[in-house]
Amino acid sequence: MNRILKWALLALLLVLLLAAAGALALQRWVGSEDFKARVEQEASTTLGVAVKLARLEVAVWPLPAVALEGLEIQTRPVMTLERLEVRPAWRKLIWGQLELATVLVRGALLPQAGVDGLVFLIQKKKLPAQAEQGPEAENNMDATYIPRHIVLDKVTWVGAKGEPLTLDADAQLNPQGLPEAVSIKILKGQGQGATAELKRQGQGHDWTLAVKVGGGTVQGTLQLQPAPRAGAEFALKGQLQTRAVEVAALASAPEPVLSGQLDADTTLSARTARMGALLDALQTQSKFTVRHAVVHGIDLAKAVRTVGLSRGGETSLDMLAGQVHTQGRALQLNNLVASSGVLSARGDVTVSPSRALGGRVTVDLAQAVLGQAVGVPLAVGGTLDAPEVSLTRAALLGAAVGTILMPGVGTGAGATLGDKMEQGLKGLFGK
Repeated sequence: MNRILKWALLALLLVLLLAAAGALALQRWVGSEDFKARVEQEASTTLGVAVKLARLEVAVWPLPAVALEGLEIQTRPVMTLERLEVRPAWRKLIWGQLELATVLVRGALLPQAGVDGLVFLIQKKKLPAQAEQGPEAENNMDATYIPRHIVLDKVTWVGAKGEPLTLDADAQLNPQGLPEAVSIKILKGQGQGATAELKRQGQGHDWTLAVKVGGGTVQGTLQLQPAPRAGAEFALKGQLQTRAVEVAALASAPEPVLSGQLDADTTLSARTARMGALLDALQTQSKFTVRHAVVHGIDLAKAVRTVGLSRGGETSLDMLAGQVHTQGRALQLNNLVASSGVLSARGDVTVSPSRALGGRVTVDLAQAVLGQAVGVPLAVGGTLDAPEVSLTRAALLGAAVGTILMPGVGTGAGATLGDKMEQGLKGLFGK
């Protein structure tokens, strides 16, 4: 019995030595310049853009993994990754089956322009294959290449306007690539310190979302209606409740236009056949209230008193409420109502995808300020980063006439009359 045990131990030791020797030989081969050059060439051919690699290694302990270090994808601008590590499912690997268990991305710098360019190149290369295989080919993905676990470690996304956002993330996926559980923490940039948790409910297509940001919370549910067939549209719906969130914490600009505590109820929906087009297809409807609001960059009281172009300053409000409708990157503010001890305002404002402002607001100053309670119409212009208000042309003409006839008091009354005349003429002539 002892002899059998001794031979078994010797055989096991021999197997371990052979495995270690094989792993060492594999590491040396993989780490060679020739092998690295082959990987760079294959990656460049697959992606359609030059790929540079500083080092490649194969790890055996504690789990088998392949790691790429110092990765550069020569898009414009360049995308860089300190380390990209891929770990296969080792139990299936023993039986000769390849399945991705974990993908780790560490220290990546991903400019949006570079990512968009890379996606365009990949889609361009896929078109001939899709033409041969039919329209279903676009959404077909081998489950073998869907990782069950994705880890992002200090990954920085640089937006179109150059604003960086650094985050950590951990995502568990099912075999179809749908998230089971996702956690995100923003380390630097817009919403710094914010956390988000997404959890799947049961085996269906419902998820709960919980976000902590700006001293408040965003909570709600998301529902996915999968595409009935490959290449068809899928639908996304959701309901969110925002409570006591500081608006300035949500802004991307260093000097936000609006600050105050936000409460909102939001519904969202989208229908699209491509995941990459989801943001452009997304539509939202919200009813909101901002308590202790401050509008930065515009002094509405000054704009009314001076009856002219107003830039700079700020407007303090006890309350700001209204409705928001978004479609893609465009935004419409309707039924705006604002009030403070000095003024009240109402109106509608639009924000274009280029962040340009447009719309009209009517401001009522207290009688002690203007001499009498008069609603003065103002046109909203400029951009989200540099807003401005001015009298409409008809209101400006009325204000000039009112000033001549009755200096001071007649200015605001004339502006109101001029604006009403303009609206009446538009209605009369259908313009």
